[in-house]
Amino acid sequence: MSVRPPQSFRQSISAEGGVNVLEYELMSERASSLGRNGLKVESALAALKAWNADRHGTEQRETLVNNASDAVWALFIQREICGLRNNKDIIQRYAIPGEVLARVGVIRK
Repeated sequence: MSVRPPQSFRQSISAEGGVNVLEYELMSERASSLGRNGLKVESALAALKAWNADRHGTEQRETLVNNASDAVWALFIQREICGLRNNKDIIQRYAIPGEVLARVGVIRK
């Protein structure tokens, strides 16, 4: 004799056949976070490109490079959380300079 649980205990969307509500919300938040981090990288790189040696000092450039490297690092980490391990396409898409990549992950005092 087999026993079947009551219908009220069954999930409306099974884990095997579809995405449950919690997983859907998590995927939505991951995508939103990737978008926010991408925008931060774009704005940090735009500020770095707008730097001009005639109008700004070298200390400001250092700050801009550090801010850009922090934004890129955050994007790389968020992509790894989402399961995207290859960052070559992001480096090409955003045209991230080598000096910014050299500082990714560096902890400053």
